Amino acid sequence: MSVQRGLGRTIRLGVQSLLLHKLRAILTMLGVLFGVASVIAMLAIGEGASEEAQEQIRQLGSQNVILRSVKPPEDLRGGSETTRVLSYGLTTADFERVRDSLPAVERAVPVRQLQQEVRLEERYLNPRVLATLPEYVDVTGRVVCEGRFLSTTDERTVANVCVLGYEVARFLSPFESSLGKRIKIGPDYFECVGVMLPRVPLSSDAPAPGLDVTGEVFVPLTTGRRWFGEVQVKIRSGSRDMEEVQLHEVYARVDHADNVQLVAEACKEMLGRQHKQKDYEVVVPLELLLRAEETKRIFNIVLGSIAGISLLVGGIGIMNVMLATVTERTREIGIRRALGAKRRHIVTQFLVETVVLSVGGGLLGIALGLLIPIGVEHWAEMRTIVTPGAPILAFAISAGVGVIFGLYPAWRAANMDPVDALRHE
Repeated sequence: MSVQRGLGRTIRLGVQSLLLHKLRAILTMLGVLFGVASVIAMLAIGEGASEEAQEQIRQLGSQNVILRSVKPPEDLRGGSETTRVLSYGLTTADFERVRDSLPAVERAVPVRQLQQEVRLEERYLNPRVLATLPEYVDVTGRVVCEGRFLSTTDERTVANVCVLGYEVARFLSPFESSLGKRIKIGPDYFECVGVMLPRVPLSSDAPAPGLDVTGEVFVPLTTGRRWFGEVQVKIRSGSRDMEEVQLHEVYARVDHADNVQLVAEACKEMLGRQHKQKDYEVVVPLELLLRAEETKRIFNIVLGSIAGISLLVGGIGIMNVMLATVTERTREIGIRRALGAKRRHIVTQFLVETVVLSVGGGLLGIALGLLIPIGVEHWAEMRTIVTPGAPILAFAISAGVGVIFGLYPAWRAANMDPVDALRHE
């Protein structure tokens, strides 16, 4: 009980000493406050950015292997008006080989991209028009938010139906549902039977030059081939370029995550034998996900280290102020020692003052650190995630800073000679 009373008295004395110099105490706490706030805010911003990138990759399917057609470098030749047909990319035979030759592939889905204008009355845009199979949603994990996706009946009967991406539906029909409306795609009309939830594209999903991609529209693969054929024409000044691409993408769903890399290597080997030029690429979302997770770890370490430097600066400020305080209160220390105070009492008194400064600044810093991510989300429209460990870590560091940087001033005060301290003016 006496020990508790003595500790309580020491804490009250330390707080009273700080209140004698309020402005100095507040300025000292600010270093810790901003240090703790920056640690929490930076970790929240880094966590949010990383989670958003990983979510984009997960939407592609962590057990998928994606094959994509890549346009080879153009052969720039001299001449005036020319007509060229450039044939490249994945073929239907490639899709069938991937689907039938690899036992680990549960399901494969082809995708063909059409460059067509999409119009509803006076509103129009140029999204990615994708001709694919009904299994597309199962393989990619995409979600239908209204209506339905393409069906096997649509594919078999070559139906003129379409499913709009959320962005396209919102643009074409902003005030009412798009279901049942007749959407003009290129020269033909398609009935809208569903609307998909949006997917934020990866950086590798960049649109072709001159193509205004603002969303997606899905049509049956057989319908796309019937109305738009295999060749797409691009007319430029002085030339007419035609591109023949049978398939732009093939999604292959693997039976187990452990087999993803094996299937990816097998696809690379298979395509390398069938294609004379490198007009394809193999994308492995699982590989991207693992890489993103590693990048997240490194990113958090870097951000935490940068923010930790500000805490270090705050700790140096605490030590500087406490050393000045010890010098100012030398005579007080001498009187306390002469009246019977032991060294541990002096150490405890000054440690209490530094811990009060650091803990007080830490608590205020946590409050500010939790508000900053909210402001970033509201004003900068960036996703932030405050994990429970971030405030705990920041507060623990701030308390540790107070103890570590307060030890030397407290030790110096406790080891003063009482006689010399009493003589100090």
